[in-house]
Amino acid sequence: MNYKETTDWLFKKLPMYQNHGESAYKANLDNIVILDEYLDFPHRNFKSIHVAGTNGKGSTSHMLASVFQEAGYKVGLYTSPHLKDFRERIKINGEVISECEVVDFVEVNRNFFEENNLSFFEMTVGMAFDYFSNQKVDIAIIEVGLGGRLDSTNIITPELSIITNISLDHTKFLGTTLESIAKEKSGIIKSNIPVVIGQAGYELRLVFNEVAKKNNAEIIFTEDFRFENLESDLLGDYQVFNMKTVQAAFKILQKSWDLKPVHLKKGLLKTVANTSLLGRWQKLSENPLVLCDTAHNEEGLKIVISQLKKLEYATLHIILGVVNDKDLNKLLPIFPKDAKYYFSKPNVPRGLKETELKNKAKHFQLLGNSYTSVSKALSASKLGAKKNDLIFIGGSTFTVAEII
Repeated sequence: MNYKETTDWLFKKLPMYQNHGESAYKANLDNIVILDEYLDFPHRNFKSIHVAGTNGKGSTSHMLASVFQEAGYKVGLYTSPHLKDFRERIKINGEVISECEVVDFVEVNRNFFEENNLSFFEMTVGMAFDYFSNQKVDIAIIEVGLGGRLDSTNIITPELSIITNISLDHTKFLGTTLESIAKEKSGIIKSNIPVVIGQAGYELRLVFNEVAKKNNAEIIFTEDFRFENLESDLLGDYQVFNMKTVQAAFKILQKSWDLKPVHLKKGLLKTVANTSLLGRWQKLSENPLVLCDTAHNEEGLKIVISQLKKLEYATLHIILGVVNDKDLNKLLPIFPKDAKYYFSKPNVPRGLKETELKNKAKHFQLLGNSYTSVSKALSASKLGAKKNDLIFIGGSTFTVAEII
């Protein structure tokens, strides 16, 4: 198979959470353990940092990778989902894995994948770990896909664990309370391995402290420290929290890595340049100004909409698309009633039908037309917008992916 045929096979032939939702979720680590052994335990051949959390784990992972790159290390970066190309999930020093590497890995191991009915995510984690091992990275920043305790990445023993924050998301799998979600995500806390917690209220601190104590793990709550106000090329307001989490992690990592304050400052300033991160408060064009952001849950969207309201514009146009497992009764009230809406369906099986989204939005006085694709919605918004208007695209990672 060529690269396109290989990725088509990955996407279509095997279950993948981002497409199919609940049916792709496996509540154990059996398969990744089997795959890891079959690949000769590649995760043992490189050092790592493990990053979990409801919001900000992708940005935090990219920031950390950038800091290590500025210090001269060879840095692997595993994140999910991708926006445009599958290879965005697996990078070394900002360069995506080659098409040949993807094709060869699948071709060599395809029979094993099929015999063991491995999921898309299990195969992708195996590919990343195998690639980082073969390329002899100094360290790999590994982002959790879903949850923590039962996530396929959770076979690693990292140098440091990070949990950015906790809010209600993926409640079908992780639980319906913040405490239950915190317990699942705290499953990445390992014996005698320090853990940084980005944001946590009193009750969640109790959860994290209990797990850390059982594992004899040093625990650092970012909120307990004051940090210098540093700048980043990631411009979303929510990045302030992620930068503080990175600064807390930096304090610990300095003890065992050759990291200096200048590496931290340059790394934060050059995160996009060093890692090619997309979709975080990203400007796509001007006159009219077009912005997009991948925030897709209540906590993330509140910050994004608040930042939108700070900008100057004549009319706000919002292209909105969501997946079908979101609680619209919580999400839709966040959006401003005085904007013009362009309701669309993200091009994944889980995408919520645009007419259903439009009808639901009416109950919250959010009015506009519906479009069968995000690109059609964007075209319509540009036709209707004046130079001093603002167009925002969001609601789902997959909505943004279609127009990046």
